[in-house]
Amino acid sequence: MPEDVTQLSYAVIGAGPTGLAAARNLQRRDLPWSGYELGPDVGGLWNIDAPRSTVYESAHLISSRTTTQFTEFPMAEGVADYPSHRELAAYFGAFADEFDLRAGYRFDTEVLDVRRDGDAWAVTSRGPDGTERVERHAGVLVANGTLSEPNVPTFAGDFSGEIWHTSRYKRGEQLAGKRVLIVGAGNSGCDIAVDAVHHAASVDISVRRGYHFVPKYVLGKPADTLNQGRPLPPKIKQFIDSRVLKLFTGDPVKFGFPAPDHAIYESHPIVNSLILHHLGHGDLSVKPDIARMDGEDVVFVDGSHAPYDVVLLATGYSLHYPFLDPALLAWDGPGSGGSPDLYLNVFARGEAARGLFVLGMIEASGIGWQGRYEQAEMVAAYLAASREGRPVAAFERRIDADHPDLSGGYRYLGLERMSYYVNKDAYRGAVRREIAGLAGAST
Repeated sequence: MPEDVTQLSYAVIGAGPTGLAAARNLQRRDLPWSGYELGPDVGGLWNIDAPRSTVYESAHLISSRTTTQFTEFPMAEGVADYPSHRELAAYFGAFADEFDLRAGYRFDTEVLDVRRDGDAWAVTSRGPDGTERVERHAGVLVANGTLSEPNVPTFAGDFSGEIWHTSRYKRGEQLAGKRVLIVGAGNSGCDIAVDAVHHAASVDISVRRGYHFVPKYVLGKPADTLNQGRPLPPKIKQFIDSRVLKLFTGDPVKFGFPAPDHAIYESHPIVNSLILHHLGHGDLSVKPDIARMDGEDVVFVDGSHAPYDVVLLATGYSLHYPFLDPALLAWDGPGSGGSPDLYLNVFARGEAARGLFVLGMIEASGIGWQGRYEQAEMVAAYLAASREGRPVAAFERRIDADHPDLSGGYRYLGLERMSYYVNKDAYRGAVRREIAGLAGAST
């Protein structure tokens, strides 16, 4: 007799903001779910005490709370425009309490393997006592985040000092009295550089390309709250914003950065103007890309060199789904230069992967957690329609074959970290159309 998978729950892997959004949307549809979380509580990376948290003591949102929060659960009015990691951990705890989501999770539990098992999915996990167990689920919603697995490059030569990734960095005191080279000027790299100047003996930052800098405030308001709901055509927005922003931040080239090789918004901008402040005060300096290591010296591509005690790699993170066969995601795996080929960055393609979903595998300026919430809402709408016997065949054909343009007309850099970048307005519009279509499906 065939198994009735409708009697099984859906697995939710992760209790960070995306995992909580997944659990909440399954709950809203009265769909049974079971959660797995490696850490001791909800919050994901924003819980600094979690085993794979990569936040540091000075970490704050780089987007404002009003553009980032869950719509159904706004942050309190007294919360700062750009909350700290501690405020955010409290927010996710309050969200979980409001909807009684903690009760559905097993904490301190690592997912070891996820695989298809007949019409169901088998999830192997290891609990806090070391015991492994296998449970069967109707489907699996993967929400383990994109910022936990360090991307660690290799360098020619040998370095006599320390090399560590920013995932190990927690506070400026770790760099006290040291000659520090930060490699990479993404948002974390710039945050840490601003921390380090107050503790380190010296701070340099090595960059491969130029960046566009966005201040957190424009005319006294969070920069990302301006022009909300009225998207401009890409070329017009780029033309206007690049000129307006330079009025507030100046030209980064004058501070030592290379000229950007891309237009604004074609890569994630740096939301940190304090680094320009410290460059202007001589607290740190910009170095070119690294050519090789030579004892305590780092040699740069322009032939210059300098001695350092610590090389701190602000080189980002790799997508990390170690419990899944990459073939299920139509992916060549970590370091392949690309990302999983999923419909709307969520739905695994083909019958062999039906019922497998990845949530949170999007990057977009201004997408916020509400964008991830809407991903979860779309998955829950699809699962509810399937369980209720409403027609989903046309939707599944799109899952398997369609590759909609989610760029919104922007030409994003062809980098691995940009391979799952989308335009906020194009993406949310596509997701909302699918939610409406699934809600309207009739027998």
